[in-house]
Amino acid sequence: MAKAKSQRHQSSSPAKVKARAKALFSSHFLESIPDAIVAVAQDGLILQVNSQTEEMFGYRRSQLVGQPIEMLVPERFRGRHYQHRQNFAHEPKTRRMGVGLDLYGRRQNGSEFPVEISLSPLTLENGVSLVLSAIRDISDRKRIEAELRRAHQELERRTTEQIGEYRSRLASIVDSSEDAIIGKDLDGTIITWNKCAERIYGYSAEEVIGKSITIIAPKDRPDEIRGILARIRCGERIEHYETVRVAKDGRHLEVSVSISPLHNATGEIVGASAIARDITAQKRTEQQLRQAQKIEAIGRLAGGVAHDFNNILGIITACNEFLRDRIAPGTGPRQYLDNIQEAAERGASLTRQLLVFSRKQAVQPRVLDLNERLREISKLVRPLMGDDVAVVIKTKSPFALVAADPNQLDQVVLNLAVNARDAMVHGGKFILETDTMDLDEAFARQHPPMTAGKYVMLAVSDNGSGMDELTVSRIFEPFFTTKEAGKGTGLGLATVYGIVRQSGGHIWVYSEPGRGTTFRIYLPCADHMLEAEPRTDTPQVIPKAKRAAILLVEDDEIMRRLTKQLLEEQGYTVLEAKDGKAALEFAGSGLGDIKLLLTDVVMRGMDGPELAARLTESNPALKVVFMSGYSGELIAERGAQNQDVALLEKPFTRTALLNAIHAALG
Repeated sequence: MAKAKSQRHQSSSPAKVKARAKALFSSHFLESIPDAIVAVAQDGLILQVNSQTEEMFGYRRSQLVGQPIEMLVPERFRGRHYQHRQNFAHEPKTRRMGVGLDLYGRRQNGSEFPVEISLSPLTLENGVSLVLSAIRDISDRKRIEAELRRAHQELERRTTEQIGEYRSRLASIVDSSEDAIIGKDLDGTIITWNKCAERIYGYSAEEVIGKSITIIAPKDRPDEIRGILARIRCGERIEHYETVRVAKDGRHLEVSVSISPLHNATGEIVGASAIARDITAQKRTEQQLRQAQKIEAIGRLAGGVAHDFNNILGIITACNEFLRDRIAPGTGPRQYLDNIQEAAERGASLTRQLLVFSRKQAVQPRVLDLNERLREISKLVRPLMGDDVAVVIKTKSPFALVAADPNQLDQVVLNLAVNARDAMVHGGKFILETDTMDLDEAFARQHPPMTAGKYVMLAVSDNGSGMDELTVSRIFEPFFTTKEAGKGTGLGLATVYGIVRQSGGHIWVYSEPGRGTTFRIYLPCADHMLEAEPRTDTPQVIPKAKRAAILLVEDDEIMRRLTKQLLEEQGYTVLEAKDGKAALEFAGSGLGDIKLLLTDVVMRGMDGPELAARLTESNPALKVVFMSGYSGELIAERGAQNQDVALLEKPFTRTALLNAIHAALG
């Protein structure tokens, strides 16, 4: 019988593995990675691919799934590829292939192209192992390297009169690269700096040529450059070295660098050529994927433990009840039975919270108006917060319909209220806000794993002590707590996370030490689930641009670039600054042409309200729109309440951005 059960399990394993791989590849995380990603079973069969794989190899996904991975490898390399796969199966660990090897992929039309491959083992919850292959087309890199070699050879062979022509050709090739290419002497002095290096690091060639390469090295790695140059002097070539570099504006960038020695006509090593690629966004996506996988793994573990522990508690409770029936109340042994019963109930409460986190607790969702629910729950929140905390409810839409378990929603608000109360030692303000919004594809891509659609947003904010970045990264983990021993189980926010995800929603946290905390919860809008007559809401339309000039101030480089692009696509002229100090530099050249200031509120150094006050002092007609991930009520308390400004709450959609600017410009 056990053998039959094992056979049934094995026969269902491929289907389960394929389904799990398909679910994994439906994630926006993997579709956002520019490389081709292929999930391969231990027997070498392809389980799933992302859309970049289809584009790179010319096959449709249906043509690849179920086929051996060797179909993507040229025939002459398949034997060697099979051996590499066997070696990986014996020693599965993350590794990058391509260093010192010539690896090639084969397209459907038979053409071949050079590739670089990263292999990562992945074990599913049922114990089945598979391999994630990240494949990168390095044709451009190989072409550039070949062109560089040919150009150097030509430079050495040609006469002095022709050197200038070929130097110009070489510079053109280098400047056309999508990677930063930097030449330096053996002492680290920069001698060449291409256009992409200017884009990545922010320095112009005139600013860095003749200076040490350490200008872009972080201060906490003083010996790294020296060690690299020592290896270059020995003739060593360094491939795909991942490290951190510092841009002109102080941003720390994750980069992948390949460094090669440069030789003169006699073969002597006289310098080094470094090719660097900015992989900051890729690393951020990988970190988000790892965090999501970690939370999912913890959830599976918690659900399994809670299930088994509940069975044990059931036995304890039943035995305790049997004994209670046989022992008279008021006797000595009865008090021990009462203690056992109380301990079992506490254990059951903990397991219920674990089941909520693992999304395995039974729920009874129904369509309800979140606005009405908050008014009811506020009757419990107000006495919980105490007299020194003001409770504010703000509803931006007349209705906020969601499909959720009302008791679970109450639990979400109460758990967040308890955390907020602990963070506001000297009192403060606790704010509950709701709104409905249509999130487009661009928004969804920037906030994986969300999908585009209509959502109800619930923002829960306080102006308490706030949290640092490390704490924020762990707050949803079960049993993680910053409270003193005995004052918290560490399951409150884990429960909140589980309820939100089980309700089909998503949760984001904005917090900094001393600046309070805002939790933003997005639940799918349930308007379509009502059979009543549809309401006529004001349509969300994109207004026509007023062709005005806007000064954009945002310290997050990626957010600043995306916002600028959205505005310029609508016809606005955008000047950008990374902080308040840089924005004030524009004042020296006159702000007469700038009609609106679009600024983040919380920035290092000078914050948004202070910047707005200084700029409007010299230009009273300047309109102001603030951006922030914090609650609007809290932002108003930081100095914006007396100004004729609007607040755009992060994360915002393109429509919300353009409507806010359109309204501010009148």
